[in-house]
Amino acid sequence: MASIREYHQQLVSKERSAVEIATEYMQRIETLEPKVRAFLSVTADLAFSKAKQVDAKIAAGEEIGLLEGIPTAIKDNMCTKGIKTTCGSQILANFVPPYESTVTQKLQQAGVVVVGKTNLDEFAMGSSTENSGFQVTANPWDLERVPGGSSGGSAAAVAAAECVVALGSDTGGSIRQPASLCGVVGLKPTYGLVSRFGLVAYASSLDQIGPFARTVEDAAILLSAIAGYDPSDSTSLKVEIPDYTQFLQPTLKKGLKVGIITETFGEGLDATVAATVRNAIAKLQELGAEIKEISCPRFRYGLPAYYIIAPSEASANLARYDAVKYGLRQEADNLVGMYSTTRATGFGTEVKRRIMLGTYALSAGYYDAYYLKAQKVRTLIKQDFEQAFEEVDVLVCPTSPTTAFKAGEKTADPLSMYLSDLMTIPVNLAGLPGMSIPCGFDDQGLPIGMQLIGNVLREDILFHVAHAYEQATEWHKQQPNILS
Repeated sequence: MASIREYHQQLVSKERSAVEIATEYMQRIETLEPKVRAFLSVTADLAFSKAKQVDAKIAAGEEIGLLEGIPTAIKDNMCTKGIKTTCGSQILANFVPPYESTVTQKLQQAGVVVVGKTNLDEFAMGSSTENSGFQVTANPWDLERVPGGSSGGSAAAVAAAECVVALGSDTGGSIRQPASLCGVVGLKPTYGLVSRFGLVAYASSLDQIGPFARTVEDAAILLSAIAGYDPSDSTSLKVEIPDYTQFLQPTLKKGLKVGIITETFGEGLDATVAATVRNAIAKLQELGAEIKEISCPRFRYGLPAYYIIAPSEASANLARYDAVKYGLRQEADNLVGMYSTTRATGFGTEVKRRIMLGTYALSAGYYDAYYLKAQKVRTLIKQDFEQAFEEVDVLVCPTSPTTAFKAGEKTADPLSMYLSDLMTIPVNLAGLPGMSIPCGFDDQGLPIGMQLIGNVLREDILFHVAHAYEQATEWHKQQPNILS
């Protein structure tokens, strides 16, 4: 396995061809998929067609970009023209989009080799990828455990080296939490930095697409390719996109201030996770960072606020699956019967739970008591972050309260499952960028992630800190036994 830059060098020097690299990854997918089950569809024909195009460019003496010929996976809630996009739901089991999402279009223009669409919790609702309507993905570090969610398929695919990089979406931690549980790098960008056009909506004010990678540099390269203004997305930010790799320095800037969110080291945090993340913070101090304890008093209210706001938006967004325009249709004697039968059959348990919760919160008599109050709490959480960034450059905390748990362990207890996103949700509510990087392992050999949180549009600082830490440690170089 190599990095994007290493593969690029191999291609340019003609040491290897894009077809050879694609063949290597396709063979690994064929070998590992019966165990890992990271993909809902494998696009071998598309992959080899693109690889041949890259090889033809090289043979003709043309220059190629960094991402050309790089095996990449796409979470199956991003529309891909002519390729099935299911969102992990039976209601979209046979849906083939007639258009391309902005991010996948950008990746195609960059020349990536798309190897497949990855598994997810249905409509991105979950923290373990056990809510998929098709299959349960396994964690490559321990096949009896979950990879996290909802982007568990993308995280597992990168960890198992079934692709070099992958795209996920993050509504309340769905990139960072599985990145932590699978021992890879995962970044949720600032809200609006990456276009959501063609991303099937869960909660529109929270959803954001971002990269998974084995190294910080690979994540920086991928983000540079997908970020940018898109007139098709009304929430897209009109900002200049830098080459994020320019911020990758082996040493930290002098005077860099790192804040530890004190509220994240309390009740519910596994002791080994706490100790490991504390050790990682000590390493940052050793690298020259100034460490400071920072209080974000409303941080703990993120979870209850999220589970009012996100389901409310979901209940509105998922109303479009009415058996009329697209997707599954169950015939009935009348229109209402067709609606209800189709939705009862096509949606899974967790999706139904969130639709009902959201519809209740938005209903007459409850809107002010629940939804409006949750939005006010969201504003207070954002204010806490704003005050924190007046004192420090970046905030740190654990990404997940625990390491990967066993499949089936929390399925009967939704509240226990929701707590998996305790550390990540406030970042989405505030629209901030957050990144999970590997920082150690527990005594069972399961990965632990440290979360870095930046101010709005300060992905540069996240990449700077993460890269310096990565260069000073070896955690990212370790591989699951499944690859040996």
